[in-house]
Amino acid sequence: MWDFSVFGALGLMVRTAPFVLFRVAVYFGITAALVVVTGAGAGIGYGIGGFGDDEFRATSTFWGGAGGFGLTAGVIFFLRDYVLYIVKAGHIAVMVELIEGRTVPAGQGQIAFARDMVSQRFGQASALFALDQLIKGVIAVVTGLAQGMMAFLPIPGLDRIMGVVRAYLRLAVGLVDEVILAHALRTRSDNPWESAHDGLILYAQNARRMLVNAAWLTLFVWGLSLAVFLVMLAPAAAVVWLLPGEGAAGGLVFALVFAWAVKAAVIEPFAVACMMQVFFKVTDGQVPNPEWRGRLSQASAKFRALGERAIGWQRDPARPE
Repeated sequence: MWDFSVFGALGLMVRTAPFVLFRVAVYFGITAALVVVTGAGAGIGYGIGGFGDDEFRATSTFWGGAGGFGLTAGVIFFLRDYVLYIVKAGHIAVMVELIEGRTVPAGQGQIAFARDMVSQRFGQASALFALDQLIKGVIAVVTGLAQGMMAFLPIPGLDRIMGVVRAYLRLAVGLVDEVILAHALRTRSDNPWESAHDGLILYAQNARRMLVNAAWLTLFVWGLSLAVFLVMLAPAAAVVWLLPGEGAAGGLVFALVFAWAVKAAVIEPFAVACMMQVFFKVTDGQVPNPEWRGRLSQASAKFRALGERAIGWQRDPARPE
């Protein structure tokens, strides 16, 4: 049914507990910032609303809160490459080392160890973010090719079915870019662009099995996230009650934010650990297929750009091995 071990993934989570706690601190810190700044914005709007009638006060409170939320979200969006670099890639680096049977430090030393690993392989945060964006673009093309194989089947109503399939597959491949980064770390190549380039070909060669496993994991991730959202409705409503003015919709927004924090901090790394197991298992002993290299080169400008960056990559001599 699937190619991953739930207990193996849970074991990785336990062995990387310092990083799991680090992720919890980061993502719940982001959530706290959203709540505090949104509350401050709503408070300012409520104060300004004192100069008008009740309708004006309600409107100014809403826009004050929306402004605070939007400002914080904008800052988080601006810092997303550093979150990828420090949190996500670092956790992946530690999990790869453990899967490969190598020793990693315990406690806070694990985080410093991971930071060194990521900097050795990818350099600056901006370089890793650029690589990740290219990988995501190629993954979308691979998924499209897999969908295209079904589009020519003579099945009545297939176009409507494929609409649902496309929407689901877009969710199912959401973590594959992190698996490709794991492949780049696993190979210990001096050229991360080349490793990612080859990793994407291996993914394309095994797209069917990867998508089947990703589909099962997507059901788990979003099902558990929905459960967390429902649980968080009550505390989110309490937070909204403490804010000035009235805003029932705010409870839904905060519940979504809390659920996102749990998903990003705990649920997603578990899913990534599962997908890493799958990728390493199904690609074991394989080499990139030239036929798939040609297909992807024809279908994806981002894949071609990735190949060009791989050719043009020059290792910084000051960077440690």
